[in-house]
Amino acid sequence: MTPQRLFLAVVALTVPSLVGAGDARTDQQDAWAALAAGGHVALMRHALAPGTGDPPTFDVDDCESQRNLSDEGRVHAKAIGARFRANGIDTARVYSSRWCRCLETARLLGLGDVTPVDALNSFFRDLQQQPERTAAALALISPEGASAGEQPLVLVTHQVNITALTGVFAASGEIVVVKPIANGIEVVGRIR
Repeated sequence: MTPQRLFLAVVALTVPSLVGAGDARTDQQDAWAALAAGGHVALMRHALAPGTGDPPTFDVDDCESQRNLSDEGRVHAKAIGARFRANGIDTARVYSSRWCRCLETARLLGLGDVTPVDALNSFFRDLQQQPERTAAALALISPEGASAGEQPLVLVTHQVNITALTGVFAASGEIVVVKPIANGIEVVGRIR
């Protein structure tokens, strides 16, 4: 990546669009504040990994067989970690899908140790796994689950998982902030 593209990628992540910037900035500030205050969870889609799905030779234990982060995606993940810190979140409990692009994103955030959990694994190639994975992810997010700790909870996963949980089609690196409620979760805001 050229220095100019790197600069533009970082600027794109840190400077809101001028069109509707006031509303988007306020919404994102509210979402960051909710995360920092506790009782909320960051559902994050992995950073930029060009393509869709994984090759037919996919093996969860072999990164060479998967769609992985690009150099731009790695810069993206580090910049997102910097945004966490700029918003008062220096450390978090970080859980990740076992897919290499999610694990690498989670590690590059620099917020703490990363725990791989099957509940966050993609079901893009096997939609029959959606109910089980979604239920397991909801258990992580529940007030009795992992979200009950003192540090913020960051779950790095895939678009299909986030959409199944929230109805939101998250972009690469996007964070959907949710709050556990009695019968599931409530979307509080989106951080792009």
